[in-house]
Amino acid sequence: MIIQSTRVWLAGEFTAAQLEIENEKITNVYPYNAKDVDVDYKDLRIVPGFIDIHCHGAYGFDTNDANEEGLRNWTKNIVSEGVTGFLATTITQSHEVLSNAVKNVAKVVREGYEGAEILGIHFEGPYLDMVYKGAQPEQYIVPPTIEEFKQYQEDAEGLIKIITMATETDKDFALTKYCAENGVVVSMGHSGATYDEAKLAIANGAKSMTHTFNGMTPFNHRNNGLVGGSMRFRDTFGEVICDCNHSTPAALNILYTSKGRDKTIMVSDGLMCKGFKAGEKFIFGGNEIEIYPDGSAHLTSTKGLAGSTLKINEGLRNLVEKALVPFDSALNSCTINPATLLGLDDHKGKLFAGYDADIVVLEDDYSVKQTYCKGKACL
Repeated sequence: MIIQSTRVWLAGEFTAAQLEIENEKITNVYPYNAKDVDVDYKDLRIVPGFIDIHCHGAYGFDTNDANEEGLRNWTKNIVSEGVTGFLATTITQSHEVLSNAVKNVAKVVREGYEGAEILGIHFEGPYLDMVYKGAQPEQYIVPPTIEEFKQYQEDAEGLIKIITMATETDKDFALTKYCAENGVVVSMGHSGATYDEAKLAIANGAKSMTHTFNGMTPFNHRNNGLVGGSMRFRDTFGEVICDCNHSTPAALNILYTSKGRDKTIMVSDGLMCKGFKAGEKFIFGGNEIEIYPDGSAHLTSTKGLAGSTLKINEGLRNLVEKALVPFDSALNSCTINPATLLGLDDHKGKLFAGYDADIVVLEDDYSVKQTYCKGKACL
């Protein structure tokens, strides 16, 4: 199959080109109109498929639910926002709930599903800080141990790719170092770490920070906190929720400017309530949450932010149109940057020959015209 457009994202700019797809891969990139085409997208933008490394669920399903059909429904429908790969993300709960959750993801991956690719699991908690716990249920927050994490990873059949933890609670950075040595990305989040504690965590293997600005020590010009670390430590990755509710457009612009085009990662932090109307209520991590008219989700008990219903294509629009982030930086943050963090950048995140044919066709208003997951049209 060959598709083409006058605006195909190649080597950091739009180019008139054709993409040839065969056996799930991009096999050739040709000049525009060089070959007969199967689909001509005219002047619509063709970009790499989006990767969301922090999303809890959607359409009534939460990763912690451990429901096979709910997960399969999620993978089939998330392609509507241009996502071609994601990490199913847990929230702090009892050992039994988390064990069942990761087992369910592993079972679905093993037995098969349709749509966006499950790239693994993002294990958010239960090794978090009590002060910056956010919507994570405090009764299940525990100190980190290698032994317990090993059991979770065994239950997950090796699918845990990222762990969010408060590294300052990790004695001698034991679990941090273990994860770094065993291919699991440690991301600092829901953390009370100081700037200096964050620097030590990075020196001991941490590679990223979870939803920068939220669930962490704030920035002050005399006490820089974890937010200051996220902006200053430019060799580390930093997630950020781009719904313009968790952080203002100005804050997004500041983060992208400070970290550059290669280290910022857009995430949705999407919840099970994605796909439902404002005013509806759900149980998330044992707590009741409600969708607000702006699409944000809040705890009904404290009114605090609990997550979002953000779609990644809408996040891209927010970055470019509201936060005034350059298009290449914004696009990198949901394509090649997460692929690089996960060690997948040799076959995902670019429209290159030999790469997976994970492709999104965007309208000028950022709505998704078509999503290809490994060459298969999904819309």
